[in-house]
Amino acid sequence: MKKYIAECVGTMVLTLLGCGTAVFVGCGEPAGVLATAVAFGLAVVAMAYTIGAISGCHINPAITLGVALSGRMSWKDACGYWVGQFVGGIVGAAILFAICKVAGVEMGGANGVANAGGACGACLVEVVATFIFVLVVLGTTDEKKGAGNLAGLAIGLTLILVHLVCINLTGTSVNPARSFGPALFVCGDAIKDVWVFIVAPMVGGALAAIAWKGLACEK
Repeated sequence: MKKYIAECVGTMVLTLLGCGTAVFVGCGEPAGVLATAVAFGLAVVAMAYTIGAISGCHINPAITLGVALSGRMSWKDACGYWVGQFVGGIVGAAILFAICKVAGVEMGGANGVANAGGACGACLVEVVATFIFVLVVLGTTDEKKGAGNLAGLAIGLTLILVHLVCINLTGTSVNPARSFGPALFVCGDAIKDVWVFIVAPMVGGALAAIAWKGLACEK
């Protein structure tokens, strides 16, 4: 149970701090894009070294899917992680919503498909971005071929890179739980299009698991 709670807390922190930066700093200018990208990356690094020893710090359903498909965890645990992650995403978004209300700022942090040319374009962006991100996660955390204690840093830096490329296209999800929470509070197109940011990252995570199995194979 502790690892499920850890995943909930970690996803809450990621959603609150990452999306909070997007809301209060903004993504309209290059500086805002950079700040938001760094915020998401640093949140992952911070949580990796905080709860990594407890749950592995997935804080992302797509990563959990990749890990489960790689045979590194049971499907029972995967389901527990998913519940914790989605609850954490909702709680993080709820806290951000409350802060926005008090501060008189419009709630944000949701993902969108318009700048990517619609749902199909957004799916392509998110599948590719999540594939790269989860592949790095699987590679750097591999028992035999991984980066050891540097894994958290490598993963956080990769998330920054992915955000720099994708923020102006989709707002960058690569994480269904981080997308679902804010969408519930932003509503409108955000909730209508949230399926893209659940399905596409999960497909990317699954493809990354298949690719890593092939790359890590000794034969």
